[in-house]
Amino acid sequence: MASALESMIERSMYRARWLLAPIYLGLSIALIALGIKFFQECVHLIVHIIELKEADMVLVVLSLIDMAMVGGLIVMVMMSGYENFVSQLDVGEDEEKLSWLGTMDSSSLKNKIAASIVAISSIHLLKVFMNAPNTENEKIMWYIILHLTFVVSAFAMGYLDQITKKKA
Repeated sequence: MASALESMIERSMYRARWLLAPIYLGLSIALIALGIKFFQECVHLIVHIIELKEADMVLVVLSLIDMAMVGGLIVMVMMSGYENFVSQLDVGEDEEKLSWLGTMDSSSLKNKIAASIVAISSIHLLKVFMNAPNTENEKIMWYIILHLTFVVSAFAMGYLDQITKKKA
């Protein structure tokens, strides 16, 4: 009796991983929304290119780069998370396969996410510096503190990952 109950619980837990599938699919909706916003900014840039000052144009371009990096992060989390926690992606032989697909475990995914967050934060901080004359010093200080927190966290996660790999 106990063995049958244990087996049923274990099968249920294993199958529950499929509850994550709609969440990863939902990230594709976020990717679509980000794409719409990206092209909205592109149109805004082109329409106002003549009247924009160089610094303002650079800020818009940095925003576009920021959105592109967030999009890459979404794809990485969506696909690697699905492969690591739900099921292997069945990409046909005739379809292009991303080189990193199937090679990223949860530890390397975590490190790539941390590195992406630092890169995104760096671009955001650069935008803040470009707009420094219009930004309060205290606000700039908090952006720097937040960015440094991301940097230290990424280094700490990488260091802890190295320690655990050496012990394994």
